[in-house]
Amino acid sequence: MLQARWLGRVRYRDAHALQRALFERTDDYLLLLEHPHVYTLGVRASLEHVLVPPGSVGAELVKTDRGGDVTYHGPGQLVGYPIVDVPMGPDATPRYVHAVEQLVIDVLGDLGLAGAGRDEGYPGVWVAGGGRAPRKICAIGVRLTRGRSMHGFALNVDPDLSMFDHIVPCGIDDREVTSLAAEGVTVTMAEVVDAVVARAAALWGPVERHDVSRAARDERPHPPALSIGTRKPEWLRVKANMGPEFRRVRGTMRGLDLVTVCEDAGCPNIFECWNDGTATFMINGDRCTRACGFCLVDTRRPGPLDPLEPEHVAEAVARMGLAHAVVTAVARDDLPDGGAAHFANTIHALRDRLPDCRVEVLIPDLRGSWSALEAVIEAAPDVLNHNTETVPRLYSRVRPGARYERTLELLARSAAAGLTTKSGIMVGLGETLPEIGHVLGDLAAVGCGPVTVGQYLRPSASHLPVARYYAPAEYPALAELGRELGLAHVEAGPLVRSSFEADRVAEAALTAA
Repeated sequence: MLQARWLGRVRYRDAHALQRALFERTDDYLLLLEHPHVYTLGVRASLEHVLVPPGSVGAELVKTDRGGDVTYHGPGQLVGYPIVDVPMGPDATPRYVHAVEQLVIDVLGDLGLAGAGRDEGYPGVWVAGGGRAPRKICAIGVRLTRGRSMHGFALNVDPDLSMFDHIVPCGIDDREVTSLAAEGVTVTMAEVVDAVVARAAALWGPVERHDVSRAARDERPHPPALSIGTRKPEWLRVKANMGPEFRRVRGTMRGLDLVTVCEDAGCPNIFECWNDGTATFMINGDRCTRACGFCLVDTRRPGPLDPLEPEHVAEAVARMGLAHAVVTAVARDDLPDGGAAHFANTIHALRDRLPDCRVEVLIPDLRGSWSALEAVIEAAPDVLNHNTETVPRLYSRVRPGARYERTLELLARSAAAGLTTKSGIMVGLGETLPEIGHVLGDLAAVGCGPVTVGQYLRPSASHLPVARYYAPAEYPALAELGRELGLAHVEAGPLVRSSFEADRVAEAALTAA
């Protein structure tokens, strides 16, 4: 089954990282997207073909590992990245390029453009006729390695064609570049995506499509919700138990002026965890710069970072005798690195104080700053967790400051760096079972290790309502679904949270792998 994903607008470097992660899997994917303005240099590109400083026209310049010379990507251009198995042989590359060209030629015919075809000696798809020389409407640049494909095609729907004037497109200086709009064919990007997916099914087999772009999500209706007066079922009711160990943990946190997600996020497992002598530390302050619809954490203006916080966390872990420490944080979009350096400092402090303690971090998305992510990766946590939280359709309500594709990219980059990655989702916000399956499949595809699945609980009347409560008997099927899709371990249950029994979940995932 070919997994087709319409991602909307994604930075070139991020899409490349996602491609590389999917390349290492056995699943076939077709990523469809637009890029912000960028010029890309293939392995045989000449810098002489870049005629102006890219920054002067608002574009990036990126060297990449596809074939071909320099080309342009930008809004109004549909980029397709098939990551599929390709039969190898001495003519594998030209045969595959020919197939991709034919797919685009057929799509253009479906959309009503006459005269699209090949031009002997020139790669890509061209438009002939009208008393003019052939015009290039689609660039093709691929890479085949170990029987798998990367990169693909860039079809001009209605981009700013003047951006091609600043380069020698594909190293060809005597031919025009055109677009569907310039050829008099008025179509929407959505119509082009539909046409490409239909032709992809004819070429690569049955397609399972899942649109994850923000525009696609916002067009769908919001899910129904339970009334505010609906009582929680018995299996979600937790009895308070402030025993001696609970009070000892609370005293440690107060004495070291530390914050825990257990308290600040209103976790229902606080009594069980603290009575077991464990807790999840929350660094970078107690005020978040996001306002996610499900979260209880304070969203007032955050204060300065506490430089002693990393050492205090290490001291608390030592006093509690933890063999597995979990450290999370609020989102700090006000900081240039999103708080990444503070994460790294905390990991180092734990390593210095307790070299045998396993360290798990649950990080925000750092606004897509991969240099910030690299600082966390270089500190080498044993587990890097970043929660997906919900299905893409609900992101605009549940995680308005986040992007689904950015979450996948973060996990893909972390897994590619050799870290054990982890994620978690909530159920009960109005998602469907097929949507849950798509998310679990995507997490498996980017190399995620353990995944947690638990019931969303409304922390207050001002937060998102619950759409439904999943019965305990439904969670084993969700866990089995994740395993069938390739996840090493899925921990699913009504009160499961991303850091709940994190030591056991990590151990189970490592054993399963």
